[in-house]
Amino acid sequence: MQMLTGIDQSDYSKIESGKRHLSFEQCKRLALALDTSMDYLAGLTDEPAPYPRRKNL
Repeated sequence: MQMLTGIDQSDYSKIESGKRHLSFEQCKRLALALDTSMDYLAGLTDEPAPYPRRKNL
């Protein structure tokens, strides 16, 4: 996951265990890596499909 997101392995482990929260930038990177939306990761929607993205991302 570190290679896909650039999130340090120790930080990611703390996020998974609930000892740390995702930053906005980390959430964005995770959503891009998992091909979903930040809203889906936050539990704000049940739709896992990402929104249409700009071409420069």
